[in-house]
Amino acid sequence: MSARAFGRVLAAVTIASVTIPPVVDTAWAATPPGTVHGLATSAPEPVDAGVHSPSGLPSEPPPESPLPPDAKAFGQSIKLASVRRHLERLQEIAKANGGTRAAATPGHEASVAYVADRLRAAGYQVTLQEFGIPFFHERKAPVLARSSPAARVYLPGIDFQTMTYSGSGRITAPVQGVDLVLPPAPNANSSSGCEVSDFKGFVRGNIALIQRGSCSFQVKAERAQAAGASGVVIFNEGQPGEALADRRILLRGSVNTSSIKIPIVGATFAAGKELSAPGTTATLAVDAESDPDRRTRNVIAESRRGDPDRVVMLGAHLDSVMAGPGINDNGSGTAGVLETALAAKDLRTRNRLRFAFWGAEELGLLGSTHYVAHLSAAERAKIKLYLNFDMIASPNYVLGIYDGDNSDTGLDTHPPAGSDRIEKLFQSYFDTVGKPHQEADFTGRSDYGPFIKAGIAAGGLFTGAEGIKSAEEAEKFGGKAWAPYDRCYHQACDTIANIDDGALAVNASAIGAAAYTYAYARDLPGDPVAPGPTGGPRVGGPSTGGGGLGHDHRHEPPGLLR
Repeated sequence: MSARAFGRVLAAVTIASVTIPPVVDTAWAATPPGTVHGLATSAPEPVDAGVHSPSGLPSEPPPESPLPPDAKAFGQSIKLASVRRHLERLQEIAKANGGTRAAATPGHEASVAYVADRLRAAGYQVTLQEFGIPFFHERKAPVLARSSPAARVYLPGIDFQTMTYSGSGRITAPVQGVDLVLPPAPNANSSSGCEVSDFKGFVRGNIALIQRGSCSFQVKAERAQAAGASGVVIFNEGQPGEALADRRILLRGSVNTSSIKIPIVGATFAAGKELSAPGTTATLAVDAESDPDRRTRNVIAESRRGDPDRVVMLGAHLDSVMAGPGINDNGSGTAGVLETALAAKDLRTRNRLRFAFWGAEELGLLGSTHYVAHLSAAERAKIKLYLNFDMIASPNYVLGIYDGDNSDTGLDTHPPAGSDRIEKLFQSYFDTVGKPHQEADFTGRSDYGPFIKAGIAAGGLFTGAEGIKSAEEAEKFGGKAWAPYDRCYHQACDTIANIDDGALAVNASAIGAAAYTYAYARDLPGDPVAPGPTGGPRVGGPSTGGGGLGHDHRHEPPGLLR
């Protein structure tokens, strides 16, 4: 998502603690095919620490370039047709499973099986790491319809929307306002529904109409439920503003996963004002499924070669949103990383390659957060860098490289040491193949976030989400100015028809080039920086690179709006 995106806010989440150990680098247990928690079943080859004859290693890059010539050739061996075959398979999986590959759904489980099977067949050690997530799914479209004083049907996604983790039910009842401030004050000040006293005189069985403000949606819903409300409509407060500061727009949000048993929806100020009219009766219906600890999985694949104490890690999230198949977001990143892993299966590398396909990124980076949180300090120290690929084929794309040196986006962030070198590597690749590029906000809002919080050097590529392409970007990259980078972002139309093959091809090749460079590098971004001959930073050896896009795939930290 764009760092300036309008994102859906999710409920506060505590990731369930599980007993699955982190990936083990130096020893691998064989387990029967299909084992969920275990390792790959193929017999381990002898571990090759990556010390080979000079003729078996790639040529070194020129001193001024971070990109070895062999890396470019390997990157360009990643063929578009092969990457698209993975996308076609993910599209087929979504079609066979209700149009979605969201975490903890059959479509995601089938995606996990596809990726894991391909990696096992290529000889990788594969771990399926299980963890718990709070799961929410609407089985049917919600209903909000006024029957009196005049009939009106409100439109889901426009006038109202189910709050995440709402209870289920269908009721027709009078609508009763709770301490409303109408017309709204010039400045936000409503405390509607925040106090028990607000519900004095509330008639049990009525639908509670509550205004946004002062306390969380959870508190408002709990107070209404305790007062006997059969359902709750929370509408925006009513003050004008810009973007998310406009308190008239559709109110989206969440409540806790288990405590609210009645239907609860958010609504626009206009819809709420209409429903506040005396004598209003309405029908409210939500049919949803909630589970506070639904199990889902990450796929982790590790090569059998290279130094197990020097891990080069690449990843992409495998899940989609519930609304669609997620072929750009993030089948594109998944396919690019998967095809790179398959192409690298026989490389006799100096360093250890590890590939991750994360679950539940769309719910707040839950899979990658779980993975990093369950690494020991020693295992964490072995990961010398992490490369993330989330949305690499947007139809109105830019070629964005995460701003690892914080030089362009102007954000008050401090990327881990070595992240700037990763940016320079990607920049060097795009320059070498004659492609423009720009910097992308490096704010932690995709699966690299938990890694940079842990101090691990990181970087990656991004082609844009729902943000708007500028005229300057259209001149630089082509495409349509003043239109979204991805008009199907988080929608059912994010199918294989939503993929730009040119962006997919160049980014998949860049993934391969980066993987190859770091697989053989003597000097990795996460290595301690030794002083140069005059006491300054060390110079020479593989470095890294980038260009910029002032956006990032955004997932708001879980929480409750007010």
